[in-house]
Amino acid sequence: MKELAGRLTALDPDAGAAVQVISYFDHLAEARAGLETLVRGAAVLAGCPARLVDGGRRVRVRVEPDGTRKDVDTPPDPAWPSAALEPGGVPALWLERPAGQPSVVDAVIVERAAGAVRLVLDRTRGRAPASLADDPALVETLLDATVPQDARLHAARLIGVDPADPTLRVRALAPADGRPRLLTAVAELPAGRVGVGPAVPVLDLPRSWAEARTALRFTADGTAQDPGPRVVYADELGGIALLAGLIAPGAEPPADVHAIEAAAAAVPGLLATLNAVAATASQRAAAAEINVHHSTLQDRLTQAEHLLGWPVRTPQGRLRLQLALAMRHLARP
Repeated sequence: MKELAGRLTALDPDAGAAVQVISYFDHLAEARAGLETLVRGAAVLAGCPARLVDGGRRVRVRVEPDGTRKDVDTPPDPAWPSAALEPGGVPALWLERPAGQPSVVDAVIVERAAGAVRLVLDRTRGRAPASLADDPALVETLLDATVPQDARLHAARLIGVDPADPTLRVRALAPADGRPRLLTAVAELPAGRVGVGPAVPVLDLPRSWAEARTALRFTADGTAQDPGPRVVYADELGGIALLAGLIAPGAEPPADVHAIEAAAAAVPGLLATLNAVAATASQRAAAAEINVHHSTLQDRLTQAEHLLGWPVRTPQGRLRLQLALAMRHLARP
């Protein structure tokens, strides 16, 4: 390639430079260079600032010709040499060259750089997320305490969260599907089991995420086989959250959990009855919760107490029942 570039340069300087540009970006692509490295390469080769703006993926990178990154909020000039990331797409990579006749080399730089950028984005981010706060890469950056503070602040701004707002509070969400999300206002929660972390400043989101994952362990499917709340807020758990540190997922559950499982296996519907008694303010409310007569509930509780080996209608017995049901969820693999 170097020999070809040398021969072409002797015949046509632009043609030789174009071949060198192609070789340069092919090398960066083979080395799996990142976005900033690619944009920096375009800026240095062109001798002017280069800018990448992909609105769909929430990517914004701008590098000066000396290699310094310097992002700006002003929109690109349509007259600048540019290239799209996809055939027929909108321009996403620009060389901030003053208006005039673009050179052949400029055209090659933006085209080859855009092609390399597209490969990186497809590899690391895939298709654009449906909304800002659903961008997995940015959300994970915000929730990772090992990521430098500057990087987390930059991710927050890309998502559209202003970390400088002293009144802003954000919650981390831990859905059962494992994909973290953010909640910045009252909004619809994801379907299924969800743990909700406390509302915190942006830089405290790793703590909110940790507590959201703990809250998720206290959730249930809300079915007869797994009754309980589908959504649990970490800041409503109080001291009961300490149980999560005592019972590892998949660990051998305590004897009271075994007793509940055995009783539930012996009497259909008993698990829902016990959950209603533990979760409501009175036995009449529990009967209404599972849609049975109060006397029917009493019969079921008598049977449950016989199978469990402890009373569930006394304050102490009800607390024991509540703890056993919570530990049942925590022991889930």
